[in-house]
Parts: sequence; structure tokens; C-alpha cells
Amino acid sequence: MNRLEATITLEYADEKTAEAIADAVSPDNYKTPAGLAIKTVRKGNAVVTEINAETKIATFIATIDDLLFSASTAEKTLKIAQGF
Repeated sequence: MNRLEATITLEYADEKTAEAIADAVSPDNYKTPAGLAIKTVRKGNAVVTEINAETKIATFIATIDDLLFSASTAEKTLKIAQGF
């Protein structure tokens, strides 16, 4: 197996938005199979996710895809909620 690592940084207009997105995707930190570690934190107005894996590249790519999809869904939900 390959050792794969990625750091994904998503920047937002303010810390409040970043905190909401980080909270929305953080539950993924605890639902990982063996050989996969994900840590998401808010740093200022950014959400930083570190992914470490000893797995197949397809699993690694799928994990990144899932993270980005979850963040996108959270962003859309937040926009709708702010509209009320």
C-alpha cells in the first residue's frame, strides 16, 4: 500500500462561516476505516483538513471527493439558512 497525504484548505469570508463548515464536515473525522485518518480544524477564516492514508489511491481520491461534496453541501445549506 502507498502512504498518501493531502492537506485541503478552504477559505471563507469570515470565521463564523468557517466554523459552521468545519463543524458540518468534522463528524467525518470519526468515521474512517483502518489505514485512513482525517482531521479537520478551523484556522481563522479557513477550514483545514489533513488526510493521511495507507490505502489504495482510489479510496484516497474518494475520501477527498466525499470531503469536498460535504463542504459544498454545507455551504449551500448555510446560504439557504442565512436567507431566512
